[in-house]
Amino acid sequence: MQKGKILQLKVFKDETGFAALRPHWNTLLANSAANTLFLTWEWQSTWWRCLGIGDLYLLAWFDGDRLVGVAPLFLAEGDDGVRRFGLVGCVDVSDYLDVIALPECEETVYNGLLDWLQSADAPVWDEIQLCNLPQTSPTHRRLPELAAARGLNCVVAVDDVCPVIELPDDFETYLQEVLSKKQRHEVRRKTRRIEEATTVTWYAIDGASDLEAETDAFIELHRLSTTEKHSFMTPEMQAFFREIVRETNQAGWLYLAFIELNGQRAAAMLGFIYDGRLLVYNSGYDPQSFAEISPGIVLTSYIIEDAIKRKLRVFDFLQGDEVYKYRFGASDTLVYDMTIQHAAS
Repeated sequence: MQKGKILQLKVFKDETGFAALRPHWNTLLANSAANTLFLTWEWQSTWWRCLGIGDLYLLAWFDGDRLVGVAPLFLAEGDDGVRRFGLVGCVDVSDYLDVIALPECEETVYNGLLDWLQSADAPVWDEIQLCNLPQTSPTHRRLPELAAARGLNCVVAVDDVCPVIELPDDFETYLQEVLSKKQRHEVRRKTRRIEEATTVTWYAIDGASDLEAETDAFIELHRLSTTEKHSFMTPEMQAFFREIVRETNQAGWLYLAFIELNGQRAAAMLGFIYDGRLLVYNSGYDPQSFAEISPGIVLTSYIIEDAIKRKLRVFDFLQGDEVYKYRFGASDTLVYDMTIQHAAS
């Protein structure tokens, strides 16, 4: 982009903005540093339709007819009385979020966002919270500098970790070089034990599967897993999960897998394949059946082997530092939270 180039900003304040931006959204995303499933048009529009609160503000920057930046925001007043901008998708169900911009337009888009926030066109606000910014994002590095130069108070902090495995070319190399000797033995022991004790079948759904029935089965196993997951899976959240499964399946990104023991579903994993990564989004199992032989752990090992066969580059456990992720050889990547306070706050 030429230095000093002026971009045109369009602000969409309702769902028609998603429709208007749909033809260009994912192309922009694929060419940005922010490329992740959680920022796709499908995920963003579904989240807003099912879980959105407050007022929508889709800020879109154009260079002529070309979409070069999007800041998908919503404004809501919290229980603390603070009028807070957040990123669409924030916080509980979207592991990576960001401002989307072509690399050559990042600085202009960041400045454009700050210009708008400090203009009379913006609604009254107290702070903007940009959650779940990935380690690789330039946003948590550059935007605070630009905000500080305008007298805005900005705080950046590590919010969580996303453990990931860089996948080798074959499963045996994974076992030998990624896992410790102890964990390699444990994976093999648990797999052998479950295969000796039961008749094991595992599968990832495909085009011949009954998507609605498989989704129902996943939700049931998820709700059975723990009291926390049971509470999380409210009717509203179930509706979101059903919608996102349909959307990602249609886009070719869905990865929904089950392990059956003696013909009974014992564990499930809902994930997505996007940009060479398998994203492990959520899981479920029946603690009343087969828990003592670790069907979820065995299913995870089968899925890692399958991801390697599919020539994927990364196995991403997404947010959370649960011990089992590191036992499979994952290493942390960081996720940041950034808050910018209005100068008058």
